[in-house]
Amino acid sequence: MVFNTGAALLDAIVLAVVSREEEGTYGYKITQDVRKAIDISESTLYPVLRRLQKDECLEVYDRQYDGRNRRYYKVTDKGAVMLELYRSEWLKYSKKITDIFEGGMI
Repeated sequence: MVFNTGAALLDAIVLAVVSREEEGTYGYKITQDVRKAIDISESTLYPVLRRLQKDECLEVYDRQYDGRNRRYYKVTDKGAVMLELYRSEWLKYSKKITDIFEGGMI
């Protein structure tokens, strides 16, 4: 993709992906799901996960999988509120951009 993806958009995408799994999901799966929308490396994704955890938008827990621990992420209540804000803002923003591309007025 030729467009840069800022921190807020990355946060919104990650929260949306993680929110789909009620019990939470693990880092590698998050990366694979995010890659369906944008090109992102694990080295870019994990700082986003840590930031969202620090901001109390994600909770983190470990679960056994094939004899080792796998780190899972789950959206908190605060994260759900942020996700709704991001969704609302995205709808307004994307409509304005679409209107410009289609020759309409803002």
